[in-house]
Amino acid sequence: MKTNSKTLDVIGIPDEEDYWKFPGIPSKERMLKGPVAVIECFQEIPCNVCELACPRGAIKVGHPITNLPRLDEDKCIGCKSCIPKCPGLAIFVIDLSRRDEARISLPYEFLPVPTIGMEVIVLDRSGRSITKGRVIEVLYREEFDKTYVITISIPKEYAFKARAIKVVKEWEAKDTP
Repeated sequence: MKTNSKTLDVIGIPDEEDYWKFPGIPSKERMLKGPVAVIECFQEIPCNVCELACPRGAIKVGHPITNLPRLDEDKCIGCKSCIPKCPGLAIFVIDLSRRDEARISLPYEFLPVPTIGMEVIVLDRSGRSITKGRVIEVLYREEFDKTYVITISIPKEYAFKARAIKVVKEWEAKDTP
C-alpha cells in the first residue's frame, strides 16, 4: 500500500490521516459497537499467521503472502485469538462500547506478568508513558507460546495511542505519570 506518510517511512508509524486507510484498521464506528481487532501491520512482509489464527475468517492476507492483512470488521467479534499469534506483536483488540472507559487487549512478553487489578503504566507506540491503566484480564494458553494477552481499562482519550504496558514495581510507582 502506497501512502504519503512521512512518519511511516521514518519511524514505521503512519500519520494520523493515513492510519485509517490501512486495511487492518476498523472504523471508529465499529469500535464503538464492541471489541474488534486492530491490525497495525503497516509493512508488506511475508506473513499470514493472523489469517490462520482467526476462527471466523475475519482476517485475510491472500496471495501474495506479502499483502497487508485486511480486516472484515463485520465478521470480527474481538475474540483475541489473533493477538498472541502475531510475531510482530502488531494486533490489538479495542473496545469503546463502554461509556467511561476503553478496554485494550494487547500482547505481553515480559516478566513479571501483571495480575488482575494491578495498576500499570500505559505506553504509546514509541514507548512513552501516557497514562495509568488497570489490568482487568490476563489470558494465557500453552499454544500462545509465551505471549500473554493482557486487557487493560484506560480513559477513552488514550485508546488510539495505548499499545503497551509497563508493570511498575512499588519503588518506581512514585516517579510515574
